[in-house]
Amino acid sequence: MTRPPPHAGSDPRHVSLVALSDAVVSTLTGIFDVMNAFALTDMFGASVGALTPFRVEIVGEAAGHLELASGVPIHVQRTVAEIGSTDIVIVPSVLLRPGGWEKGRYPKLVEWVRSMHQLGAVLCSACSGIFLLAETGLFDGKDATVHFGYSRAFSLAYPAVRIHPERVLVISGLREELVCSGASTTWHDLALYLIARYAGATAAQEVARMFALQWHQDGLTPYIVFEGMRDHGDAEIQSAQLWLDKHFAVASPVEEMIKHSRLAERTFKRRFTSATGLTPIAYVQRLRVEDAKRRLERTEASIDEISWQVGYEDPAFFRRLFKRRMGMPPGAYRKRFRIPDFARR
Repeated sequence: MTRPPPHAGSDPRHVSLVALSDAVVSTLTGIFDVMNAFALTDMFGASVGALTPFRVEIVGEAAGHLELASGVPIHVQRTVAEIGSTDIVIVPSVLLRPGGWEKGRYPKLVEWVRSMHQLGAVLCSACSGIFLLAETGLFDGKDATVHFGYSRAFSLAYPAVRIHPERVLVISGLREELVCSGASTTWHDLALYLIARYAGATAAQEVARMFALQWHQDGLTPYIVFEGMRDHGDAEIQSAQLWLDKHFAVASPVEEMIKHSRLAERTFKRRFTSATGLTPIAYVQRLRVEDAKRRLERTEASIDEISWQVGYEDPAFFRRLFKRRMGMPPGAYRKRFRIPDFARR
């Protein structure tokens, strides 16, 4: 579908940055600063500062003082009741309470977001802000992303939404009007995407350069720590998982795991896959790659040595497997995620 042309001299698009008591301050204020970057002529100079594609406001259910999830106060500039229309709505990250997301806490915000969408607004969420947007029902049957740490909680709360926690940015809707970013600082990608969409790629690159922002082009899979599903209620499989946690590097781990169980091979494999969502060999591979990630981050061991340590005698096979799982080869992963020397002293 053809997107709207980049902003070129018309009135700036109105951006409503939604503040709610569960919001995370760093995401909210970070988006505010980056989306307002064009007004900062001292940073960008007249050539970029002269362009003002956005007018950003912090909005909420009530104007004035609002204490966010971390206890930091911010100032809500206008109430949503005062805003009859807006071009872009952005919900920042929210911090889930111990009991998970509580639906119905923000009825005015949910209804207002729904009405803005009907009037043509683009709806955006950063990280876990999708919890509020999903309450509108507008994401049902659509693709979305959320912080991978909240993915299970989100799927339980909104099973009708197709969630992809490994993706950095997901754009859905007939008008490409439903936009969400994944974990934590992928709000950078959201802000840069909106700048590129409405002010052009050159402007987005200028903002990225000035704030030292980077697109997460490798996706979020390398950041996700594998944790096998354990709350499935199958005690025999749970016992096998506990054994595998300590013995995944042994030769023929699947066969050894079956020997330690009280089940026939076919029964074991069927129940393991049903309980964990992965075949036994896929589960072993996830554990081995996860251990390899830690060794690449924290040790000086060669990739061949790490391959052997996690259970693979063929380093070439290990390299292929690692790249297939992480989207990058082991050497690139080490370069990206290695703990700096100064931080290890």
